[in-house]
Amino acid sequence: MAQGLLLWSPCHLRFFLPFTPPHRTKLTTPLSISATLESQNDTTQELTARERRRLRNERRETKMGTNWREEVEERLLKKPKKRYASWTEELNLDTLANLGPQWWIVRVSRVRGQETAELIARLLARNFPHVPFEVYAPAVKVKRKLKNGSISVKPKPLFPGCVFLRCIMNKEIHDFIRECDGVGGFVGSKVGNTKRQINKPRPVSEVDMEEIFKKAKEEQENHEREFEEEQQEGTLDSAIPNVEPQSDSKPKRQSKKSTDPLKRLSPGSTVRVVSGNFAEFEGSLKKINRKTRKVTVGFTLFGKESLVDLDVNEIVAETT
Repeated sequence: MAQGLLLWSPCHLRFFLPFTPPHRTKLTTPLSISATLESQNDTTQELTARERRRLRNERRETKMGTNWREEVEERLLKKPKKRYASWTEELNLDTLANLGPQWWIVRVSRVRGQETAELIARLLARNFPHVPFEVYAPAVKVKRKLKNGSISVKPKPLFPGCVFLRCIMNKEIHDFIRECDGVGGFVGSKVGNTKRQINKPRPVSEVDMEEIFKKAKEEQENHEREFEEEQQEGTLDSAIPNVEPQSDSKPKRQSKKSTDPLKRLSPGSTVRVVSGNFAEFEGSLKKINRKTRKVTVGFTLFGKESLVDLDVNEIVAETT
């Protein structure tokens, strides 16, 4: 028993446990991140504002895939530039003189269009002798042979209610023409704002005027050709004696229903005016009033549709 017991002493009791220090891993990642951030901050601080802007634009282009500068330039090109610095300058009619000599459209009476054109020409020559101008009222000289054998010539306007004036426009000439008898103003567009608005004249392009001159010339040639053909037919008819067969039977009366022109007309169809101020004009039939025997026809003049009330006997359905 004594051999199995151990000596115990409170002073000399010691325990020796094996101690192994923990394995330390080197953390290199935070050091590298901090190093890169410090390097980026240093580079951004060293770059100028222009270089930073260039880098930002390059990053934008790589993300978008397209050149953003080209898109901005296209938008700026599409955006109309202001012609006038302020709205009061746009209302100044003296700025029209900067356009030089242009063709302008004057509204006149449909019945007295030729007389009004001659009046405008006389007044302009008398009051503005130093201003070169030209007044043009397109019309076809219609020839008709009377019963007594003489030939009458009357002008037939191609654009009823319109007279073309070529001059250098300013406020003085504009106001002077508006005060003439039979003048209703100029063809133009409204400009200004809610405080003040005026009808500013709009010039006619040279291309449109060339088309008008060409149309007037063609209409005059066609009418002269038709008049010569009628004269030749009249001479041939006068040479051949007219022998009418005698018949005991009375001519049958044509029913009104068969000759009624309203049956051949329908809204939306194309009609042609045969008489009146709008003769030889073609338009679209808008409305039919069977009680008053009136129709409403739409004509396209200078890109704008105008509605006119006419009698049924003044129009004919255009056959296609």
